[in-house]
Amino acid sequence: MGAVKTRRMPRAVREQQMLDAAVRIFGRRGYMAASMDEIAELAGVSKPLVYLYLNSKEDLFSACIRREAAALTEAVRAGVRPGLPADRRLWEGLHAFFTHTARHPDGWAVLHLQARTHGEPFAAEIAAMREGLVAFVTRLIADAARGTHRDPDLPEREVAGLAEALVGAAESLAAWANTTEGVTARQAAATLMNFAWAGLGDLMEGRPWTPPPAARDR
Repeated sequence: MGAVKTRRMPRAVREQQMLDAAVRIFGRRGYMAASMDEIAELAGVSKPLVYLYLNSKEDLFSACIRREAAALTEAVRAGVRPGLPADRRLWEGLHAFFTHTARHPDGWAVLHLQARTHGEPFAAEIAAMREGLVAFVTRLIADAARGTHRDPDLPEREVAGLAEALVGAAESLAAWANTTEGVTARQAAATLMNFAWAGLGDLMEGRPWTPPPAARDR
């Protein structure tokens, strides 16, 4: 009786398996310390196969950055439902951001810690992702200004600056939340929402912004 042949795994599935392993190793050990041997072993494949699919360690790391950046961007965009009040849309975007970074800490470590510190072309990949997030938040803030009817013509430069500040704060807060025991995505989002929407003045006066009930969060 002949040997039973195992079904060959599709290339796309195998490649995602390698990327999963690579994100975990890069996120936990760092780009320089990570080895292709470790990644291949965790993925359950041979090292030559990793090179065959993804060419080099640098190309593999770039592929990880692109995949994780696309997933984060899509999570934030998908988390914001149209038609809601401005504060609720900003809340949903922040909640989606912190939920994703909490669920994918290795991916966030790759994006926030590793990719930024090893020069081009990695830094360019992160800059592109960040530019997209800032543009999305800029639109949310501009919509909020129009929605309040208080300053519908908020200067473009000020809106852009607020968006940069908010994205930067979210990045730092996500890194802190992922390394601080007991901090949930909801708590991180509420913290930033209070800082950004209510402002320190209202917060210190006991007038915080209140998140919607948890059951209504997406």
